[in-house]
Amino acid sequence: MPTDRPGLLDRARGALDVLVREMLKFGVVGAVAFVIDLGGYNLLVFGPHLMGILGEGNTTGPLNDKPLTARIISASVATLVAWLGNRLWTFRHRRQRPAVHELALFVMFNVAAMVISVVCLGISRYALDLHSQLSDNLTNIVGIGIGTLFRFWAYRKFVFAGEPLPELAARR
Repeated sequence: MPTDRPGLLDRARGALDVLVREMLKFGVVGAVAFVIDLGGYNLLVFGPHLMGILGEGNTTGPLNDKPLTARIISASVATLVAWLGNRLWTFRHRRQRPAVHELALFVMFNVAAMVISVVCLGISRYALDLHSQLSDNLTNIVGIGIGTLFRFWAYRKFVFAGEPLPELAARR
């Protein structure tokens, strides 16, 4: 008896295809947000003279004495960019909640990821007494990396959780 319903292997292949495409798009959006986040942090803490990126030179930014505040500000700007990129591109093919509800969920999970990053920087700065631009950048990369894994899971599971819309999924 013929059926129009795809087989298990076809469904699995389709689901894997959607996951891979989402991961790649998420990565591109994340890379843009990462540059904004890390670049913003460095500008706020170490100033516009980025020659000191490896700890050379005397550079200070407006929040040089407040690295955790700088971390929160740069992560917040990157979060807004990431929300727009993920909503309008990465997960646009999924059923979407009203934008305000989706943004609230997005912000909630990004605050959790930001806490991970801020805790990492706080440990580096205040428990390990590391204050160089190199140590800050390495710590921020680790914190952002851990937070990124958490965010990808949370976005798929809770924020952009709807089933793919057939008409948009077919146009990919």
